[in-house]
Amino acid sequence: MKAISYTKAAPRALHRMPRTTADLIRTKIEACAESPTSQGNTVTALKGRTGIRLRVGDWRVIMDEQGNVLAILDIGPRGGICD
Repeated sequence: MKAISYTKAAPRALHRMPRTTADLIRTKIEACAESPTSQGNTVTALKGRTGIRLRVGDWRVIMDEQGNVLAILDIGPRGGICD
């Protein structure tokens, strides 16, 4: 299992969204840290920049794998988060 680290923006985004949505996103992040292939087609490499994207409903989690650490860079609604 990879260790999970958050930037300052990610916990703020989780705090602003509904609790049930935030809990679901945390669960998906933990599952991705255990086994990235378990998430199937919801994990995709980003185009135009480094990192990967995790899709959770209408929300997107921007992550970067750094050895044994899964860095959560940003969390936001679909549409503008990947730009």
